Amino acid sequence: MGFGRDDAMALLKEWTQGESLRKHGMAVAVCTESYGRREAERLSLSGTEAEAFSEQYACAGLLHDMDYERHPSLEEHPFVGVAFLREKGWPEPMLHAILAHADYSGTPRESHLDRALFACDELAGFLTACALVKPTKSILDVEVAGVKKKMKDKAFARAVKREDITGGAELLGIPLEEHLGNCLRAMQERAEELGL
Repeated sequence: MGFGRDDAMALLKEWTQGESLRKHGMAVAVCTESYGRREAERLSLSGTEAEAFSEQYACAGLLHDMDYERHPSLEEHPFVGVAFLREKGWPEPMLHAILAHADYSGTPRESHLDRALFACDELAGFLTACALVKPTKSILDVEVAGVKKKMKDKAFARAVKREDITGGAELLGIPLEEHLGNCLRAMQERAEELGL
């Protein structure tokens, strides 16, 4: 078993039958990976080193909810998935980020990966919801201004925690509008892959 994007995708498909949860993992991966690329650049990484760095972000996004369908309780998710991944030898920083994305896990968000995964989780779901209410159902027709407006509408995508989206931007140390734009662009660039 390897530890790359293809391996993560295979695990996501093995553990998750529901298409919407699979698509959520893919959307979070795309957004999180975009922050991995930015961080790699900031750290002056290049070539295969930068690729490997950002790939860990993508894998964390793909696998953060891998056990949710089978183990949705607070006692089990994401602990069951992390225990499985740890047993298989997946990188510890990635496992830490998966634990840290769940508020109730007691795992602090220390690394950039921890903060990026948390910041992208709810937002990726919200951006998907914004796309699905468009007549075209396309992420390409979603704009930051529209996303901000929908965030104020408490009845829209009510399960999405707005405070996690705003808190995520704060954790990353960037304005909310920039965070919305970063994730929206990342998803738009890979719209076809995401089925949006």
